Amino acid sequence: MVTPPDVLAIIPARGGSKGIPRKNIRQFSGTPLIAYSIAAGTQADLVTRVIVSTDDPEIADVARQFGAEVPFMRPKELAQDDTLDTPVFLHALKWLDEHEGYRPELVVQLRPTSPLRPVGLVDEAITKMRENPQADSLRGVVPAVKTPIRCGTSPQMGLCVQFYL
Repeated sequence: MVTPPDVLAIIPARGGSKGIPRKNIRQFSGTPLIAYSIAAGTQADLVTRVIVSTDDPEIADVARQFGAEVPFMRPKELAQDDTLDTPVFLHALKWLDEHEGYRPELVVQLRPTSPLRPVGLVDEAITKMRENPQADSLRGVVPAVKTPIRCGTSPQMGLCVQFYL
């Protein structure tokens, strides 16, 4: 029997949001925002593991309640307003390798601030990556419903919704 390749979903969720305080665990339609990304990972057939990288104990607790692993706490220096994604992912992968000997074949980023992913999108992205071994990354987007220059410029204009993996 062939063992399926490991696909790790990482959800980066720091606690220091200034625009919307505590946004990753604020209620969105009665559920913490982060729970939607956790569900996208745990319900995907091709994802073998879902972890949350956070510096915040409350986010960690909520993440565990909704089925994600939080095997480590992210260092504060990797949870700043200007922290890029790459160091956060490298920290997670290094920690998992050093402490568990775990090295996934593929890593999927599931942002907690993008809760409206279509069912099957994560599996579709993983399949596309496997079908295109020359690719080293993939980003899922949908066309904006309005011209991006007008998105969110006033309450009357509404919001533009985009899906990101």
